[in-house]
Amino acid sequence: MRIDIITVLPEMVCPTLEGSIIGRARQRGLLELHVHNLRDYSTDKWRRVDDYPFGGEAGMVLKIEPIERAINALKAQRDYDEVIYTSPDGETFNQGMANEMSLHENLIILCGHYKGIDYRVREHLITREISIGDYVLTGGELAAAVMTDAIVRLIPGVIGDAESALSDTFQDNLLAPPVYTRPADYNGWRVPEVLLSGHEANIHKWRMEQALERTKRLRPDLLEH
Repeated sequence: MRIDIITVLPEMVCPTLEGSIIGRARQRGLLELHVHNLRDYSTDKWRRVDDYPFGGEAGMVLKIEPIERAINALKAQRDYDEVIYTSPDGETFNQGMANEMSLHENLIILCGHYKGIDYRVREHLITREISIGDYVLTGGELAAAVMTDAIVRLIPGVIGDAESALSDTFQDNLLAPPVYTRPADYNGWRVPEVLLSGHEANIHKWRMEQALERTKRLRPDLLEH
């Protein structure tokens, strides 16, 4: 998989995506990740990529020209499955979307910034708009990093134990059941006996019951799906 991230603040993205699972995926050749500074596509001598909005609203808006140049330069080299824009008013990112995107070959993620981007970019160049929650960040860089991490960990071979990813919270619209490790008894706080029994069917049943109970109690909205 290849992911290209376009941003005005590459220093916010790069350190986040160099370590842990993403770093290992890159080292193993399972992920090709490129971060592009939008200012490199500006023809302004000061490398400006923003301007005041028409209509007099407060704030600055990312201009259409450098964004189009950046996207067109990438698309001239390969086909992309999605050109994603990170925006607080996009569809909310979830595990199902991460699963879907992990099957793609090439993705572009354009990080929002300032007051937003010239709306014509969203009308003509973007294929999908995604939010990571109902709040506003300084820019879309953290959102791009969150999505990249969620997507990349699902690529076959990235996580050593594939079963681990398949049993994650939200994979089946349920919260994950409780997990425990040694010691089995700590200060009188005991691990549920069923997990120590070695009876696979009973353990599976217990985990499903716990997942349903936790979902009903903490996130009943998930059961609607």
